[in-house]
Amino acid sequence: MSCDVSECENSTAVRLYIPWADTRAVCPAHARALAQQDGVVAEPLDGTEEQWP
Repeated sequence: MSCDVSECENSTAVRLYIPWADTRAVCPAHARALAQQDGVVAEPLDGTEEQWP
C-alpha cells in the first residue's frame, strides 16, 4: 500500500492516529515528521520492519 501523503509512492509502515484528522497510513519518513505533533499516536505496522532505517 502506498503512503497516504499526496505524491509519495513509498510503502506504508506506520498508522498515525491524528485527533484533528483521519487516521493515516504513512511511510517511515512522513511518520517521523507527523508523529512529532502533540496528540498524534504512531503505531508501527506488523511486517514492515525492513522499511525502517
